[in-house]
Amino acid sequence: MPGDSPILRVQQLSLSLGGKPILRDVSFALGQGEYVCLVGANGSGKTTLLRCLIGYYAAYSGSVLWWGRPARAFSQKALARRVAYVPQGEGRSAPFHVADFVMMSRYPHWSPFNSPRPEDRQAVARALEMTDASHLAARVVASLSGGERQRVCLAAALAQEAEVLLLDEPTTFLDYRHQEDLRRLLTRFHRECGVTILAVTHDLNAAVLSGERVMALCEGALAFQGTPGELMRRDVLERIYAAKLVLTPHPTAELPMVVPSVSEERT
Repeated sequence: MPGDSPILRVQQLSLSLGGKPILRDVSFALGQGEYVCLVGANGSGKTTLLRCLIGYYAAYSGSVLWWGRPARAFSQKALARRVAYVPQGEGRSAPFHVADFVMMSRYPHWSPFNSPRPEDRQAVARALEMTDASHLAARVVASLSGGERQRVCLAAALAQEAEVLLLDEPTTFLDYRHQEDLRRLLTRFHRECGVTILAVTHDLNAAVLSGERVMALCEGALAFQGTPGELMRRDVLERIYAAKLVLTPHPTAELPMVVPSVSEERT
């Protein structure tokens, strides 16, 4: 849980788009070095919340404070030096070579008319190596598979050398192998580099196996925040998702997991 001086504090954040309420009085804090997952049903406001945190949406009420300063007080470049954001599907049709795509993430560290410096090239090389994507450097991003693109997008975020990583559905469209590879990579990055992670995911099982803390949105309001064990209770999940879910013990994690139910026609 965050300490007395969290790096991010959100207080009574509300936002309407097109006259429709999307977020309603959302309040939470994010501590230095935490790994927090954000879950919730489709349309619950998860992506919108991340976009508020980086200033994409600014017409909200309430407050978003980064390191005690309003998010609106940061320029886009200044905030990008400290916070990296990876949206859904980033780079899927980018007409750039991988090395150039990752290098562009270094822009927050450049002065006007600055060309890449040796430290920029070193940061890109480290990020590609850490994500096992060095062999993709000369490929065009649009030619990569889904798993390769996700690794490259994460490499771009790592090359940015930000203190905080915001991820929106990082495993979307990935098969089980690549989902697990990416989950392990994020855990390694969190532990070895000490980066703070806030990750949106639809995968409850991945959320509770990865995050130290989990938050859940329901119809734009924060319906839960606590430990994975506190979340994975049938009554809590049914309140968040308005659906009956089947839980079964994980063989090694000592946590319940969500499993598909069997249709009545087959019983």
